[in-house]
Amino acid sequence: MLALPGSLSEVEMSEAGWSLHPQLAADTVPVGDLALSRVLAMNDADFPWLILVPRRAGVSELIDLGAEQAQLMDEIALVSRALKDETGCDKLNVAAIGNVVSQLHIHVVARRRGDLLWPRPVWGASAGRHYENHEIARFVASMQRRIGISAPR
Repeated sequence: MLALPGSLSEVEMSEAGWSLHPQLAADTVPVGDLALSRVLAMNDADFPWLILVPRRAGVSELIDLGAEQAQLMDEIALVSRALKDETGCDKLNVAAIGNVVSQLHIHVVARRRGDLLWPRPVWGASAGRHYENHEIARFVASMQRRIGISAPR
């Protein structure tokens, strides 16, 4: 696609009309933006938990991304490696469920044998303990360094 002076770039056009679902905004803290996805930290101090949200309007399923599916998979792998390296977890839970929030978003949750819910899934099982401000700030900064991103603009 040709970007004319004063026109929207290809990336801006594909992001046109995108906004973060209010429930995701309420439950998370922004970490940063990758080429396709906004990375968020879930405000649940019991489970180190990141969420990737492709910045594409009207996308509710992975198959809706078309050719960008591969980009999302690369970003999931990058974020998963960073979270595993940061936490030393026993297992990563990676899922796109979307029954409550239909906007496509991918959960990446670090799990440890013996955690509060092991081996059950975390989704919908616990109200969660919110991070203290200094704890979430430290987690977000660590993830930004490991992923190589800064806070979204």
